[in-house]
Amino acid sequence: MSKGRILTGDRPTGALHLGNYVGTLANRVKLQDEYEVFLLVADYHALTRHAEKDHVIATRAFTRDLVMDYLAVGIDPNKVTIYRQSDVPSVCELHLLFSMLATVPRLERVPTLKEVMDAEHIEQPSYGLLGYPVLQAADILHVRANLVPVGKDQASHLELTREIARRFNFLYGDVFPEPDTLIGQVPTLVGTDGQGKMSKSLGNAIMLSDDSATVKHKVRDMYTDPKRVRADIPGTVEGNPVFDYHDAFNPNRVEVEELKTRYRAGKVGDVEVKNKLTAALENFLAPIRERRARYTANPKIVDEILAAGAAKVRPISEETVRMARDAMGLK
Repeated sequence: MSKGRILTGDRPTGALHLGNYVGTLANRVKLQDEYEVFLLVADYHALTRHAEKDHVIATRAFTRDLVMDYLAVGIDPNKVTIYRQSDVPSVCELHLLFSMLATVPRLERVPTLKEVMDAEHIEQPSYGLLGYPVLQAADILHVRANLVPVGKDQASHLELTREIARRFNFLYGDVFPEPDTLIGQVPTLVGTDGQGKMSKSLGNAIMLSDDSATVKHKVRDMYTDPKRVRADIPGTVEGNPVFDYHDAFNPNRVEVEELKTRYRAGKVGDVEVKNKLTAALENFLAPIRERRARYTANPKIVDEILAAGAAKVRPISEETVRMARDAMGLK
């Protein structure tokens, strides 16, 4: 029985952080042994917010950072096809064909559009931003993926892709799978400031590429229970970022539970709790740093991986477009 085919990816906006690891990367490392995975560096999608030339150029450097983070956490390019979106131009033709099947009112109802516009203070979306879910559908369907990993709260985002596939197949004949959602329990890691989720733009992130001194500094400055001005005052564990991080990254469960008990009883100071968190994070990040250092020493490997990924994807994509054109009568 053949493996299911997955398409997933990220916009190249810079290096990744611990929140990205908890939310997606850890799951991708697991999925690579269970499915045929295509991992997309979505540089076209990065332009839907900012299309200035300096931003376009920056995405090239950010692409290398992103791929290095993929490799550093254990994604194996021998198992996963990693490629850059703009290296497979046939996806653009499929995007154009699909854009004829999606109405503006339907695109305006996509939940993430309003979220992006509010978060980035965009009053009038560009055509590209409005239509990004159509390009997303092309990304998924040009490799004829039949599974897309999402969190429970994002399952509705895949529905437009399914609608486009269904509409195309109804009008022209069966060409595309209607991809299923591969539901994962995607957790959210709070930022070091305790204010919402971890984010590069908010400056509350511990990066996977941070060195030891930076990690120590960020942990030392982490938000904790504000009512606890002395170590002998009982503290609150729930909602405390330091303990959230212990739960996520400290495998010594006995130590974590002991720290929680002592913290609630006012028998341990924040300094000790943070020092032990720093030690746990160092143990977690050490092999990631080691793998990243190997690729940093020979960055051409990243270019070779991307070139090989594009070379594998292009024939698949071009065959898909030929199938679509034939079905539509565009021979």
